[in-house]
Amino acid sequence: MVSEVKRRSPSKGDLFADLDAAALARTYDAGGASCLSVLTDVDWFGGSVEDLQAARAAVSLPVIRKDFTVDPRDVVDARLMGADCVLLIAAALDDAELSDFHALAKQVGLDALIEIHDEHELERALVVGGDLVGVNQRDLVTFEVDQERAIRMAPQMPAGVVRVAESGVRDRSDAAALAEAGYHALLVGETLVTSGDPAEEIRRLRGLA
Repeated sequence: MVSEVKRRSPSKGDLFADLDAAALARTYDAGGASCLSVLTDVDWFGGSVEDLQAARAAVSLPVIRKDFTVDPRDVVDARLMGADCVLLIAAALDDAELSDFHALAKQVGLDALIEIHDEHELERALVVGGDLVGVNQRDLVTFEVDQERAIRMAPQMPAGVVRVAESGVRDRSDAAALAEAGYHALLVGETLVTSGDPAEEIRRLRGLA
């Protein structure tokens, strides 16, 4: 379970605006999260570098910097602020940028989660050597969630690729269906931060409560 430190979203507005990133990270850890995703984008998500650093200092879990990576300096900044992984959104990058940023991430000691939405973007991710691929079920333009997108994409990912389903995980039924489809991890934000008890919600999603 990749558990997200997320204050707000462009489509829903404030979700947990006054969260304490360190406290939430500890709660996620107690619930059995295997990784953290921390928003550092200020304008759209209300995140910050400080949120990432606070979460990183609070627990020993690996941390993904979730932001719009559009410049080589964004990759290096992720490393400098203490992240273990950087998000590369295929839809936001051309082929050269995706290749260069992926190579740079590896060079500076970061994993790179390449986010895709369809077959064409999966092909692009594989061409650059992507071995950690996330299928975002939320359309970046309309913000609508397609609950079947990740299930459709799973069989098309080759062995050796770590598969992550992103967005739209509402309950244990969704989580179980995605696990059955072959996903190694689920990235969950809104469901956790609005649950009132994120640790218990993680356990429920994992089928342990």
